[in-house]
Amino acid sequence: MVEVTIHREGVAGRITLNRPQALHALNEEMCLAIDAALKLWVDDAEVELVVVDHAEGTRGFCAGGDIRMLAESGAADGSAAQAFFRAEYRLNVRIKNYPKPYVAFMDGVTMGGGVGISVHGSHRVASERTLFAMPETGIGLFPDVGGGWFLPRLGPPLGMWLALTGERLKGGDVCAAGIATQYVESGVIDALKRQVCDGGLEMLEAMEWDEAGSFEKHLEVIERCFWKPTVEETMLALEAEPGEWAAAQLKTLKTKSPRTLKVAHRQLALGLQAKTFEDNMRMEFRIGCRQVHSHDFREGVRAVIIDKDNAPKWDPATLSAVSDKMLDEVFAPLGDDELTFEP
Repeated sequence: MVEVTIHREGVAGRITLNRPQALHALNEEMCLAIDAALKLWVDDAEVELVVVDHAEGTRGFCAGGDIRMLAESGAADGSAAQAFFRAEYRLNVRIKNYPKPYVAFMDGVTMGGGVGISVHGSHRVASERTLFAMPETGIGLFPDVGGGWFLPRLGPPLGMWLALTGERLKGGDVCAAGIATQYVESGVIDALKRQVCDGGLEMLEAMEWDEAGSFEKHLEVIERCFWKPTVEETMLALEAEPGEWAAAQLKTLKTKSPRTLKVAHRQLALGLQAKTFEDNMRMEFRIGCRQVHSHDFREGVRAVIIDKDNAPKWDPATLSAVSDKMLDEVFAPLGDDELTFEP
């Protein structure tokens, strides 16, 4: 089976994910193929825009990256993981800088790597079936694929809340948060795709979402609690908040990897300060190359994906045991292995 189909349709370059057995999760070969197509289409005058979706009749859009491979590589020399991150992050940068309209139909599960091939494009289309999340703190990885850049730019506390808790947003909430740019009912998506491929971006752009998100009633608590200088201060702020919602967020955070919570917190703080998207992605490449070797990533994958007991034993087990020195090592330069970008 061809895992990603790439062809021309009307005035569009069409990219369709076709790995249904893994909810279209990305691997290195898929990233390289998409990147090559985008590079080719930049100078093709007959390609006016790009459409990205998943195969009809399958669940999607894209559940992330090849997590099992990353864990196996991290338990070995890490070379396969590094090659995947290099291909994926270069693709993220190409999408972010793409000079033509890039339309991603996020019609279904959109997590991790699926976020990376959609949220950096010019047009991100959600439906009632869209389920967005960056759930990496629950498996000991980190919210990568540009999470350090786009999450804090949603509004720093909102992005930090999504990064630390791994909270899932559905349907119109994905638009209300600023992650998607348009909302359409799934029943009209196929017809809309045909119109877009014929050059009909105007109809798509008219489908803006102007309703409040269900999370917005909690924004004041999010703003008070989730943009603190440390994760510990976020925990204390949530403890001081009355109400069941704050208590639920605190309970969720206590299930996450303490190491990854601190990594993600520093990642978003530095990502907000980054001058360019490329600078952010270099930082994330450093983190990724280190995190795949961590105990918590292997343990998270075991607990959530392999054994599915959902009972990871994190090490360090507490936030206080995650030292600044440990974090400094995660974020340290890679020397000759630094991420570079091709034209």
